[in-house]
Parts: sequence; C-alpha cells; structure tokens
Amino acid sequence: MTGLANARGAGIPENGWYSRDALDGLIREAVSGALGQPSLGIATGDRVLVKPNWVYHMNRSGGGTECLVTHPEFVLSALRLVMEGRPGSVVIGDAPVQGCVWDSLVTPELLGRIAEAAGGSQVDVIDFRRTIMCGERLDSGLDNDARPEDRFVLFDLGSDSLLEPVSDPPGRFRVTMYDPDLISLRHLPGRHQYLISREALEADLILNLPKLKTHRKAGITGALKNLVGLNGNKEFLPHHRKGGSGTGGDCYPGRSFLKSLAEDLLDASNRRIGRPFFSPLILGVRAALELQRLLHGEAEIDGGWSGNDTVWRTVLDIDRIALYGRTDGTMADVPQRRIVSLTDALVCGQGDGPMMPDPLPLGFVTCSDNQVDADVLHCRLMGFDPAHIPMVREAGSAFRWPLRTGGGITECPGPLEGVMSTRAVPPCGWGILEGGGA
Repeated sequence: MTGLANARGAGIPENGWYSRDALDGLIREAVSGALGQPSLGIATGDRVLVKPNWVYHMNRSGGGTECLVTHPEFVLSALRLVMEGRPGSVVIGDAPVQGCVWDSLVTPELLGRIAEAAGGSQVDVIDFRRTIMCGERLDSGLDNDARPEDRFVLFDLGSDSLLEPVSDPPGRFRVTMYDPDLISLRHLPGRHQYLISREALEADLILNLPKLKTHRKAGITGALKNLVGLNGNKEFLPHHRKGGSGTGGDCYPGRSFLKSLAEDLLDASNRRIGRPFFSPLILGVRAALELQRLLHGEAEIDGGWSGNDTVWRTVLDIDRIALYGRTDGTMADVPQRRIVSLTDALVCGQGDGPMMPDPLPLGFVTCSDNQVDADVLHCRLMGFDPAHIPMVREAGSAFRWPLRTGGGITECPGPLEGVMSTRAVPPCGWGILEGGGA
C-alpha cells in the first residue's frame, strides 16, 4: 500500500493558511502521515528536483494567482523541508505556457527568498521551456531555442505509448495554437516522442508540488498532470485530435461544418505563426466560430470536454517516463527515482481551469508517494467521481511501466465528511462531474 495522507487547516483562519508557521505545520503533518516520518527521506548528497505548478503569470478570470499556481510560500516551506535532508543538489523548475512572462512569475523577490530558504546552499531555478513567445502576441514570433537541446533527453515510447491506439490515421494530433506539422513528426503510428528535462532524469527525488485545480481537457490538474511541465517543447504534447467525435476526432462532440472549417483555418494560421498572413487567417477562425456561436450557442474547438480521449494518454506517458526513464532515453523495468507529491489544495481552482480558474478555499495539504492515489484523493476533495475522469480512472491500469500496482481506484484516507458544503464547479464541457459520486 502506498502512503497517502492529508492535513486540514480547520483550526487556522483562511487568511492564515499561507503563513509560514501554518504551512510548515500542515506540510510536515501531511508528510508524516504519508511517509511515516516527518521528513522526505532525503539522503545526504541526493539530487532533488522540486516541480511546482508555474503555468502562467496572471489569472485572466480576475480570481488571483492563489488558485492558479503553487503558492510561493508553499514552495518555500517545501524547500525548507528539502534542505533538512542535506541534498547534494536542488533544482526548482517548470515549463509554463509559451506566453508566460517568467520574470513576472519568478520575481527577483522570490528568488531572494528561495536563496534565503536554501540556507546558503545553491538552488538553481530553471525555466524548462525551449520555445517562448517573443511578445504578448503570437504574431510577434517565437524563440525556438530558449534552452539548449542538450539539457533534455529524447524518449520514444513507440507502440508502448498510450497514444498508440488512437494514432491511426496519422496527422490528427493537435496542440492549441501550435504548428500541427511539427506535432505530426513526433507522434504517429509506432513513434511517440517526448523531450524531458535532464534535471528530472538525474534526480533521486522529484518533489511534485501541484496546485489542485480543474482542467478543461483533463478534468483536474493535480499530481499526475503537473509533471507534464518536465517536457520542453509543445510539439511533443498531443492535447486532442482534430475533428469531432462523430468523425473520429475528440476536439468536440459530434459533427460540425463550421467547427471543422475553423479547425482548417486554425491549422493554416498555426503553420504561419510569426509570419505573413497569420493574422488574416486568425480573423477567419474567429468569424467561423462567431457564426457557430450565433447558430448553436457554443463554439469550442480546443478539446476542452469530458470526451477528450487524448490528453490523459499524453499525461500518463510522461508520468511513466518520470518514474522509469533513464538519462540515455531508455526505460527501465523498475522505478529509477522516487516521486513524492505534496499538493497545495488550500485555495484550489474551480471552473475554467487551468488558466482562468476561480478560487475555491478547501484548506488542505495532501501528500503521497503515489500520484494515482493522490489524484483519487484530489477528486474526492473536489466532489468529483474519479471514475468520470479518464486520466485518473486509467492511471492504475496494468499497462507497461505501471504507475500503481494492484489496479482499481483506491479508497481515501482519513475522514472527508464535511469538507465541501458545495461541490467544486467543474470546467465547461464536464457536466458529467456535476453528479459527484464522491
């Protein structure tokens, strides 16, 4: 049985959840419950990667960043616990979305506080992205070599990828606002490649620090989804398949002429990001979707719904690489490192996550040495049935390089009654979660 525990800040005022004393106590309580000791089990000299959720520098919903990213105080408290083990090296890193302004998220003040928490030891803070937008708009162009390629390891899971069963016909995998031709080079029948940061593969421990939120494509983002940020380039990350479910895709339910037209125009524009004719093509996409909206009331073409049968496969492929991957790009038969997930579920994100969530104060810190068990607990905390979220439901399956032995969905530890007076608002397109079942 894996270790799984939660700590609840029931006796702490909500505005004090992110205070140093409260966080240090809650994190140590959760770690003790999950690991059977008040430490992370770091041996002197171990290499540690700390992986927060640093997806974006602002929340366009107006809901603030407390429900968007792992809270800075949470990262600092976790870092202090890491340093108690006297590790040989510590890296804090993530790959935000291309348009994230890194210096607005990882501010000079935060870097100073990280250095202080490290107590004189060196801690490297790294942006894992290889591709970054040159300005606020896509037509400003892209920096496609922001981080050297030799700081990554290329994996090809081939027919063992969970994407293999949905890879034929080829050429249908898509990532929102990204050149589809680049994706098609990386994912096709018999080839499924990922570009993983070398720091993750050199680590003895990955300390996974998710922010618990809803997610339009995956249902939730927590322990499993957070490690997608170990990948350096978006063309390695299929998010959905072109077309509606009625034509063999999973971008949206059923069939739609106008949505299909918008997809074709979007493909053409994505092939010209930062080049002439990009903007006129985008205007065509918007016109087609506006007509779709006027006629049918909705116009989503980004794979954001419960029928998305692609993104969970991508997520679980990366989780398997994080656990079993070697630095030479091969996969071992036994885990190569420990992964401990310590989740900021104090102020969670609900509704239009992961990029525009609204705050949901839950008041929990969770800890587990198994990501699958952690996310089952996270579903329950949000009032969702894990059986209705493919990423969580399938994560315990008996595929090669399993993420959890024993199969099935584990039961949650500790009393959860009274946690939620109302359930979390699910993302748009996830009405199946409104019934709960938790």
